[in-house]
Amino acid sequence: MRPLSLLLFYLITVFVGGALVAPWLYFSAQNLAGQFPALANIASSPFHRYVNRSLIVFAVIGLVPLLRGLGIKTWCDLGFGGEQKGKNWLMGFLLGLVSLAFVAGVAVAVGARELNLSHEPARFIRHLFNATLAAVVVSVLEEFIFRGGVFGGLRKTVSWKTALIVSSAVYALVHFFARPAPPESINWATGLFVLGQMLRGFTDFQTLIPAFLNLLLAGMILGIAFQFTRSLYLSIGLHAGWIFWLKSYGFLTRETAGANVWLWGTGKLIDGWMALFILTIVLLLVWKVGKRQSRMNTNKHE
Repeated sequence: MRPLSLLLFYLITVFVGGALVAPWLYFSAQNLAGQFPALANIASSPFHRYVNRSLIVFAVIGLVPLLRGLGIKTWCDLGFGGEQKGKNWLMGFLLGLVSLAFVAGVAVAVGARELNLSHEPARFIRHLFNATLAAVVVSVLEEFIFRGGVFGGLRKTVSWKTALIVSSAVYALVHFFARPAPPESINWATGLFVLGQMLRGFTDFQTLIPAFLNLLLAGMILGIAFQFTRSLYLSIGLHAGWIFWLKSYGFLTRETAGANVWLWGTGKLIDGWMALFILTIVLLLVWKVGKRQSRMNTNKHE
Protein backbone atom coordinates (compact mmCIF):
# COMPACT_ATOMS: atom_id res chain seq x y z
CA MET A 1 0.00 0.00 0.00
CA ARG A 2 1.30 3.49 -0.85
CA PRO A 3 2.45 5.46 2.22
CA LEU A 4 -0.19 8.21 1.99
CA SER A 5 -2.94 5.63 1.43
CA LEU A 6 -1.64 3.60 4.36
CA LEU A 7 -1.62 6.68 6.57
CA LEU A 8 -5.16 7.59 5.50
CA PHE A 9 -6.35 4.05 6.27
CA TYR A 10 -4.64 4.24 9.68
CA LEU A 11 -6.35 7.57 10.52
CA ILE A 12 -9.79 6.35 9.44
CA THR A 13 -9.36 3.21 11.53
CA VAL A 14 -8.26 5.21 14.57
CA PHE A 15 -11.04 7.80 14.37
CA VAL A 16 -13.93 5.52 13.42
CA GLY A 17 -12.80 2.55 15.51
CA GLY A 18 -12.03 4.71 18.52
CA ALA A 19 -15.40 6.49 18.33
CA LEU A 20 -17.30 3.20 18.07
CA VAL A 21 -15.47 1.59 21.00
CA ALA A 22 -15.78 4.64 23.31
CA PRO A 23 -19.37 3.86 24.46
CA TRP A 24 -18.34 0.34 25.44
CA LEU A 25 -15.43 1.72 27.46
CA TYR A 26 -17.87 4.08 29.16
CA PHE A 27 -20.34 1.29 30.02
CA SER A 28 -17.50 -0.91 31.27
CA ALA A 29 -16.23 1.88 33.54
CA GLN A 30 -19.72 2.38 35.02
CA ASN A 31 -20.06 -1.34 35.76
CA LEU A 32 -16.60 -1.61 37.30
CA ALA A 33 -17.18 1.50 39.44
CA GLY A 34 -20.21 -0.24 40.96
CA GLN A 35 -17.98 -3.08 42.10
CA PHE A 36 -14.82 -1.09 42.84
CA PRO A 37 -15.56 2.33 44.41
CA ALA A 38 -11.95 3.43 43.84
CA LEU A 39 -12.79 3.71 40.13
CA ALA A 40 -15.59 6.21 40.75
CA ASN A 41 -13.50 9.18 39.57
CA ILE A 42 -12.73 7.46 36.27
CA ALA A 43 -16.37 6.51 35.77
CA SER A 44 -17.48 10.11 36.35
CA SER A 45 -15.20 11.48 33.60
CA PRO A 46 -17.05 13.34 30.80
CA PHE A 47 -17.83 11.17 27.80
CA HIS A 48 -15.53 13.09 25.41
CA ARG A 49 -12.58 11.88 27.50
CA TYR A 50 -13.60 8.31 26.78
CA VAL A 51 -13.54 9.17 23.10
CA ASN A 52 -10.07 10.70 23.48
CA ARG A 53 -8.69 7.71 25.37
CA SER A 54 -10.23 5.28 22.91
CA LEU A 55 -8.57 7.12 20.02
CA ILE A 56 -5.20 6.89 21.80
CA VAL A 57 -5.63 3.15 22.36
CA PHE A 58 -6.45 2.57 18.69
CA ALA A 59 -3.54 4.81 17.64
CA VAL A 60 -1.05 2.81 19.71
CA ILE A 61 -2.42 -0.59 18.64
CA GLY A 62 -2.40 0.38 14.97
CA LEU A 63 1.09 1.85 15.16
CA VAL A 64 2.89 -1.49 14.79
CA PRO A 65 1.35 -2.44 11.41
CA LEU A 66 1.64 1.20 10.30
CA LEU A 67 5.37 1.32 11.04
CA ARG A 68 5.91 -2.04 9.40
CA GLY A 69 4.04 -0.90 6.30
CA LEU A 70 6.05 2.32 6.17
CA GLY A 71 9.34 0.38 6.32
CA ILE A 72 10.42 1.30 9.85
CA LYS A 73 12.05 -1.74 11.42
CA THR A 74 14.58 -0.58 14.04
CA TRP A 75 14.75 1.81 16.99
CA CYS A 76 17.26 3.87 15.04
CA ASP A 77 14.71 4.25 12.25
CA LEU A 78 12.32 5.63 14.86
CA GLY A 79 14.90 8.18 16.01
CA PHE A 80 16.22 6.60 19.21
CA GLY A 81 19.82 6.57 18.05
CA GLY A 82 22.40 9.15 17.15
CA GLU A 83 24.82 11.14 19.27
CA GLN A 84 24.57 13.92 21.88
CA LYS A 85 21.29 12.53 23.24
CA GLY A 86 21.42 14.27 26.61
CA LYS A 87 22.69 17.54 25.19
CA ASN A 88 20.01 17.64 22.51
CA TRP A 89 17.25 16.81 24.99
CA LEU A 90 18.37 19.49 27.45
CA MET A 91 18.79 22.10 24.72
CA GLY A 92 15.31 21.32 23.39
CA PHE A 93 13.73 21.34 26.85
CA LEU A 94 15.20 24.73 27.74
CA LEU A 95 14.14 26.20 24.39
CA GLY A 96 10.60 24.87 24.80
CA LEU A 97 10.38 26.07 28.40
CA VAL A 98 11.74 29.55 27.69
CA SER A 99 9.76 30.13 24.49
CA LEU A 100 6.33 29.56 26.03
CA ALA A 101 7.40 31.21 29.28
CA PHE A 102 7.99 34.33 27.19
CA VAL A 103 4.48 34.10 25.71
CA ALA A 104 3.03 33.65 29.20
CA GLY A 105 5.11 36.50 30.64
CA VAL A 106 4.06 38.96 27.95
CA ALA A 107 0.38 38.04 28.40
CA VAL A 108 0.65 38.73 32.13
CA ALA A 109 2.67 41.92 31.58
CA VAL A 110 0.07 43.47 29.26
CA GLY A 111 -2.82 42.46 31.51
CA ALA A 112 -4.29 39.76 29.27
CA ARG A 113 -3.88 37.28 32.16
CA GLU A 114 -3.15 37.73 35.83
CA LEU A 115 -1.09 35.57 38.15
CA ASN A 116 -2.92 33.14 40.39
CA LEU A 117 -0.53 32.11 43.15
CA SER A 118 -3.12 31.58 45.86
CA HIS A 119 -2.95 27.78 45.70
CA GLU A 120 -2.00 25.85 48.80
CA PRO A 121 1.56 24.41 48.88
CA ALA A 122 0.22 20.86 48.59
CA ARG A 123 -1.61 21.79 45.38
CA PHE A 124 1.56 23.36 43.95
CA ILE A 125 3.55 20.22 44.69
CA ARG A 126 0.85 17.98 43.22
CA HIS A 127 0.61 20.16 40.12
CA LEU A 128 4.39 20.20 39.66
CA PHE A 129 4.46 16.40 39.83
CA ASN A 130 1.53 15.98 37.42
CA ALA A 131 2.86 18.56 34.94
CA THR A 132 6.33 16.99 34.97
CA LEU A 133 4.92 13.50 34.53
CA ALA A 134 2.73 14.66 31.63
CA ALA A 135 5.69 16.44 30.01
CA VAL A 136 7.81 13.29 30.11
CA VAL A 137 5.16 10.78 29.04
CA VAL A 138 3.36 12.85 26.40
CA SER A 139 6.54 14.14 24.75
CA VAL A 140 8.01 10.65 24.35
CA LEU A 141 4.74 9.06 23.20
CA GLU A 142 3.79 11.76 20.70
CA GLU A 143 7.27 12.10 19.23
CA PHE A 144 7.42 8.32 18.91
CA ILE A 145 4.12 8.33 17.00
CA PHE A 146 4.14 11.55 14.96
CA ARG A 147 7.81 12.18 14.25
CA GLY A 148 9.43 8.75 14.53
CA GLY A 149 6.48 6.88 13.07
CA VAL A 150 4.41 9.03 10.73
CA PHE A 151 7.03 11.54 9.59
CA GLY A 152 9.89 9.04 9.65
CA GLY A 153 7.89 6.53 7.62
CA LEU A 154 6.55 8.97 5.05
CA ARG A 155 9.95 10.49 4.29
CA LYS A 156 11.18 7.06 3.17
CA THR A 157 8.95 7.24 0.08
CA VAL A 158 8.20 10.95 -0.42
CA SER A 159 10.35 14.06 0.01
CA TRP A 160 11.01 14.97 3.62
CA LYS A 161 9.34 18.36 3.14
CA THR A 162 6.13 16.72 1.91
CA ALA A 163 6.31 14.25 4.80
CA LEU A 164 6.84 17.17 7.19
CA ILE A 165 3.71 19.01 6.03
CA VAL A 166 1.50 15.90 6.02
CA SER A 167 2.65 14.62 9.42
CA SER A 168 2.40 18.12 10.96
CA ALA A 169 -1.15 18.52 9.61
CA VAL A 170 -2.12 15.18 11.17
CA TYR A 171 -0.48 16.23 14.44
CA ALA A 172 -2.38 19.54 14.44
CA LEU A 173 -5.67 17.83 13.60
CA VAL A 174 -5.64 15.44 16.55
CA HIS A 175 -4.77 18.30 18.94
CA PHE A 176 -7.55 20.56 17.74
CA PHE A 177 -10.45 18.86 19.47
CA ALA A 178 -13.05 21.00 21.22
CA ARG A 179 -14.74 19.99 24.48
CA PRO A 180 -18.38 19.26 23.65
CA ALA A 181 -21.29 19.28 26.09
CA PRO A 182 -22.13 15.89 27.64
CA PRO A 183 -24.56 13.88 25.48
CA GLU A 184 -28.11 13.44 26.78
CA SER A 185 -27.88 9.67 26.32
CA ILE A 186 -25.19 7.20 25.29
CA ASN A 187 -25.63 4.42 22.76
CA TRP A 188 -23.44 2.60 20.25
CA ALA A 189 -23.26 5.65 17.89
CA THR A 190 -22.72 8.35 20.52
CA GLY A 191 -18.95 8.25 20.04
CA LEU A 192 -19.29 9.20 16.37
CA PHE A 193 -21.66 12.06 17.26
CA VAL A 194 -19.35 13.40 19.99
CA LEU A 195 -16.32 13.07 17.71
CA GLY A 196 -18.09 15.31 15.18
CA GLN A 197 -18.74 17.86 17.93
CA MET A 198 -15.09 17.70 18.98
CA LEU A 199 -14.15 18.80 15.47
CA ARG A 200 -16.48 21.79 15.46
CA GLY A 201 -13.53 24.14 15.98
CA PHE A 202 -12.87 23.90 12.24
CA THR A 203 -16.11 25.80 11.58
CA ASP A 204 -15.07 28.85 13.64
CA PHE A 205 -12.56 31.06 11.83
CA GLN A 206 -11.40 32.87 14.96
CA THR A 207 -10.85 29.52 16.68
CA LEU A 208 -9.20 27.99 13.63
CA ILE A 209 -6.83 30.91 13.02
CA PRO A 210 -4.28 31.12 14.54
CA ALA A 211 -4.74 28.10 16.85
CA PHE A 212 -4.54 25.48 14.09
CA LEU A 213 -1.65 27.33 12.44
CA ASN A 214 0.23 27.30 15.74
CA LEU A 215 -0.21 23.55 16.10
CA LEU A 216 0.83 23.03 12.48
CA LEU A 217 3.92 25.17 13.02
CA ALA A 218 4.75 23.33 16.25
CA GLY A 219 4.59 20.02 14.40
CA MET A 220 6.89 21.37 11.69
CA ILE A 221 9.41 22.59 14.29
CA LEU A 222 9.51 19.15 15.91
CA GLY A 223 9.83 17.43 12.53
CA ILE A 224 12.68 19.70 11.44
CA ALA A 225 14.49 18.97 14.71
CA PHE A 226 14.21 15.25 13.94
CA GLN A 227 15.20 15.65 10.30
CA PHE A 228 18.42 17.56 10.91
CA THR A 229 19.66 15.92 14.12
CA ARG A 230 18.74 12.40 12.93
CA SER A 231 17.27 11.58 16.34
CA LEU A 232 14.20 12.41 18.43
CA TYR A 233 15.97 13.77 21.49
CA LEU A 234 15.90 17.46 20.52
CA SER A 235 12.23 17.24 19.56
CA ILE A 236 11.33 15.26 22.71
CA GLY A 237 13.03 17.86 24.91
CA LEU A 238 11.38 20.74 23.07
CA HIS A 239 7.99 19.06 23.29
CA ALA A 240 8.45 18.36 27.01
CA GLY A 241 9.20 22.03 27.70
CA TRP A 242 6.04 23.05 25.85
CA ILE A 243 3.87 20.45 27.59
CA PHE A 244 5.03 21.61 31.02
CA TRP A 245 3.89 25.16 30.28
CA LEU A 246 0.66 24.08 28.60
CA LYS A 247 -0.21 22.17 31.78
CA SER A 248 0.91 25.01 34.08
CA TYR A 249 -0.37 28.19 32.41
CA GLY A 250 -4.03 27.74 33.34
CA PHE A 251 -2.99 26.76 36.87
CA LEU A 252 -0.69 29.73 37.48
CA THR A 253 -2.78 32.42 35.77
CA ARG A 254 -6.45 33.36 35.36
CA GLU A 255 -8.53 35.34 32.89
CA THR A 256 -8.93 39.10 33.02
CA ALA A 257 -11.99 40.94 31.75
CA GLY A 258 -11.78 42.42 28.28
CA ALA A 259 -8.54 40.72 27.26
CA ASN A 260 -7.90 40.23 23.52
CA VAL A 261 -7.65 36.44 23.54
CA TRP A 262 -7.22 36.30 19.76
CA LEU A 263 -3.92 38.19 20.15
CA TRP A 264 -2.65 36.90 23.50
CA GLY A 265 -4.38 33.54 23.67
CA THR A 266 -6.62 31.93 26.27
CA GLY A 267 -5.66 29.68 29.15
CA LYS A 268 -4.53 27.18 26.49
CA LEU A 269 -1.54 29.54 25.82
CA ILE A 270 -0.89 28.22 22.31
CA ASP A 271 -3.96 29.68 20.58
CA GLY A 272 -3.03 33.36 20.11
CA TRP A 273 -1.07 35.38 17.56
CA MET A 274 1.68 36.05 20.10
CA ALA A 275 2.36 32.33 20.26
CA LEU A 276 2.59 32.19 16.46
CA PHE A 277 5.22 34.94 16.49
CA ILE A 278 7.33 33.16 19.12
CA LEU A 279 6.97 29.78 17.40
CA THR A 280 8.25 31.35 14.18
CA ILE A 281 11.38 32.47 16.03
CA VAL A 282 11.77 28.98 17.51
CA LEU A 283 11.47 27.53 13.99
CA LEU A 284 14.36 29.69 12.80
CA LEU A 285 16.49 28.73 15.82
CA VAL A 286 15.81 25.01 15.42
CA TRP A 287 16.55 25.24 11.68
CA LYS A 288 19.89 26.93 12.39
CA VAL A 289 20.91 24.54 15.17
CA GLY A 290 19.70 21.52 13.23
CA LYS A 291 21.54 22.46 10.05
CA ARG A 292 24.75 22.91 12.03
CA GLN A 293 24.40 19.47 13.61
CA SER A 294 23.52 17.98 10.23
CA ARG A 295 26.74 19.36 8.72
CA MET A 296 28.76 18.08 11.69
CA ASN A 297 27.24 14.59 11.37
CA THR A 298 27.91 14.57 7.62
CA ASN A 299 31.55 15.58 8.12
CA LYS A 300 32.05 12.81 10.74
CA HIS A 301 30.82 10.14 8.33
CA GLU A 302 32.93 11.28 5.37
